[in-house]
Amino acid sequence: MRQPRMTRRGLLGAGAALAIGSGHRARAQADWPTRMVRLICPYGAGGASDISLRILATEFEHHLGQQFIVENKPGAGSRIANDAVARAAPDGYTLLYAAAPYVTAEALFGKLTYDPAKDLRPVAGTIVAPIFLMISATAPFKTLAELIAYGKSKPEGLTFASPGAGSQPHLAAELLFRDAKVTGLNIPFRGDSMAYTELLAGRVDATLTAISTALPYIQAGQFRVLGVAATEPSKIYPQAPTLREQGLPSVVASGWYGFMAPGATPQPIVDRLSREILADLAAPEVKQKLLAQGLDVQPRDPMAFGQFIADETSKWSAVIRDAAIKAE
Repeated sequence: MRQPRMTRRGLLGAGAALAIGSGHRARAQADWPTRMVRLICPYGAGGASDISLRILATEFEHHLGQQFIVENKPGAGSRIANDAVARAAPDGYTLLYAAAPYVTAEALFGKLTYDPAKDLRPVAGTIVAPIFLMISATAPFKTLAELIAYGKSKPEGLTFASPGAGSQPHLAAELLFRDAKVTGLNIPFRGDSMAYTELLAGRVDATLTAISTALPYIQAGQFRVLGVAATEPSKIYPQAPTLREQGLPSVVASGWYGFMAPGATPQPIVDRLSREILADLAAPEVKQKLLAQGLDVQPRDPMAFGQFIADETSKWSAVIRDAAIKAE
């Protein structure tokens, strides 16, 4: 059946309707947020991810005039939270507080239920949690050089405790074994506390961990800090030299967090949120609150955060492949 011809009046009316619709969408994006925003955390309550996100949520509420609620969706190496946001409406009202496992999920687990390169887009990098090399204060070695020499003297090499296969501490240990040319074995535990128990008992030689959880042991004289896996000393514990400057050039690793949105989220919303995040991270009182949690502020705009994610994905995928690491 032939379609009726569109008259000039009809064409003008259709054009006006499109213009009005586009205007409504533009205003809706420019006015964002006009209602509550959900911030999805890939870990449970009480950890560094949850605490830092709640600090930032409070700042967002103060400056943007809407409620920002934190929803904890832990499990599956952050994939549950990642998938939930990847499937959410791309309207700026559901955001992911992505963490370091985001870049290793595909290498560890194979094909995912979401495409990390397409279904989520970077909004802003926020903070990092530096990883420090720890030994027991009663160990027969006192320095990094002595630890490596000790490992080379044993047929089985060094044993490192970590909070899980494929975790950042585990991957950093693999780089240490490679740079130091020493045989090493990662022994995964369910969390830091069990790893610390084994280290104190002398059943493992060392661990790589966040300073915030280990600080009570350091202050009690039970742990000795040999260095930090970073490009420069951390403000959190500046007396620790980098492992790089001690002869391990590639041992750079950290936990990190940053915001991501569903892939089709409009650019004006991404730009607005990025500006707000970076402004809040620049505030001295916010930096101090995060520093007290053992976290270094390292803000990145969407482009820089996207490049960081791409670089981390490439780096750690190669380490996982070369070390034949399998997910638990």
